Amino acid sequence: MSKARKIIEEVLSEGRNFLLESEAKMVIADYGIPVTKFEIATNEDEAVEAANRIGYPVVMKILSPDIIHKSDVGGVKLNLKNDQEVRQAFKEIIENVRKFKSDADIRGVTVQEMAPEPVAEVIVGMTKDPQFGPAIMFGLGGIFVEVLKDVSFRIAPLTAYDAREMIQEIKGYPVLTGIRGRPPADIDTLVNIILNVSKLVMEIEEIDQLDLNPIFAYSKGAKTVDARIILSKPEE
Repeated sequence: MSKARKIIEEVLSEGRNFLLESEAKMVIADYGIPVTKFEIATNEDEAVEAANRIGYPVVMKILSPDIIHKSDVGGVKLNLKNDQEVRQAFKEIIENVRKFKSDADIRGVTVQEMAPEPVAEVIVGMTKDPQFGPAIMFGLGGIFVEVLKDVSFRIAPLTAYDAREMIQEIKGYPVLTGIRGRPPADIDTLVNIILNVSKLVMEIEEIDQLDLNPIFAYSKGAKTVDARIILSKPEE
């Protein structure tokens, strides 16, 4: 059984239909999709050790099946630069979550690398069309996807030609090719991410929705900063 399949089975066995961010990142990483380095810490000392292994600066986020919107409850701390800041952030995150939901199931925090500034932010997503099956989406990420709705869709499974065409189709494509002296994004890496998402959702049919946003695109490579996966429970 693949690592991704094992994680999905464990989530369903807990009666959940959504993956924690760490689980979602492990699933996509198993399919060759690049993610930010991260570790799970259950106390301050573990958080400091993880931060030192990963390298400063780091980001810390609450890890709890009861907290979906982590930023809204003070469950995210960015750009932590040293051991003292990590210890303080751990305390504050746990306190904030307890204030919001005193009986929250807290499984620790994720300590993640603070990914460097990208050339562009993109999104790769998937929703299930009742008639055609998994529909893959690509667009500029971050606020662009919410404001401009500049996205392209294809029905999985996809070919490399389909993936490249999706990227070139969006109005914001010039942002990815390098404008006003900015370097171009690594289009080949983005093509591979789209293809690997297509493979993932075709092979693990329980995935109902997937959202990789933002993916930081660089002139060489890319990193998925945040990942969300929702499952449809299999029919009895």
